[in-house]
Amino acid sequence: MSDVIPNCLKCSSEYVYQDQAMLICPECGYEWNPKEVAEAEAINVKDANGALLADGDKVTVIKDLKIKGSSQVIKIGTKALVRRVLDKKDHELDCKVDGVGEMMVTAKFVKKA
Repeated sequence: MSDVIPNCLKCSSEYVYQDQAMLICPECGYEWNPKEVAEAEAINVKDANGALLADGDKVTVIKDLKIKGSSQVIKIGTKALVRRVLDKKDHELDCKVDGVGEMMVTAKFVKKA
């Protein structure tokens, strides 16, 4: 845990103190574990088969995909490396696609390799 203690999640009080692994707000009495909060805020993006995707995963395209603004097509079976998983509605994966380059891809069109 870092040395900086965050404000209370309930009342935004700045008087939060640490007691072992828990953070406690003396104003509203709220107690929480900062590690559990960090895990709950983690981005959960799943591929077409329901497997969780993370940074650095290798994926395979399961459908021919047209590239917006171009006449190129990413063919089925093309491999890609997930650079970052983002919390967006349409394009969750920042990938390096073989033969195409850097590109944002929707997770439902790939499967974990």
